[in-house]
Amino acid sequence: MYAGGGSCGFIASRDEERYVAEYPLRLVSIAPTTVEGEYGFGQALYERTSYMARENAKDWVGTTTVLWGITAAVYMSLMGPKGMKELGETILEKSHYTASIIDELKNADVPYSGFFKEFPVKFSKPVKEINNQLMSHKIYGGKDLSIDYPELGDSALYCVTEMHSLEMIEKLRDALEVLA
Repeated sequence: MYAGGGSCGFIASRDEERYVAEYPLRLVSIAPTTVEGEYGFGQALYERTSYMARENAKDWVGTTTVLWGITAAVYMSLMGPKGMKELGETILEKSHYTASIIDELKNADVPYSGFFKEFPVKFSKPVKEINNQLMSHKIYGGKDLSIDYPELGDSALYCVTEMHSLEMIEKLRDALEVLA
């Protein structure tokens, strides 16, 4: 788990040092306790943190960042392995559903199918114009990619998580159908 600023990220990988050693930041990992079926969380590879390795560390974090990590560790412990798996599956299903219904629109194209929660949408109009119009529907549009990635043309990056209801997703689709 990465705990930087007001956010965190969850990384699932094989329990092999060659993978974990590549992660450049502070890590919190799950481990079974002495109680059957119970799990706990602790810092992994503490010796490589800025507290131990100083200028040779792979992270640069302070106390405040660790507080976010504690919050995330509580969240993960409440969710448990099954809950985290369900969360990932929900995000995957909702984001792919959203991409598929946007891709059906006449003036929108989702060029990639291999993604987790974020996907680009290519429009036939400038993204800035579409995003301004979406605001009139109280919808924040996707991040305009045409500025940083001009080779993608009029494309925006959309993100769908477990927090987005089907009603919200369909409201976006309906608005884009009229605007795009």
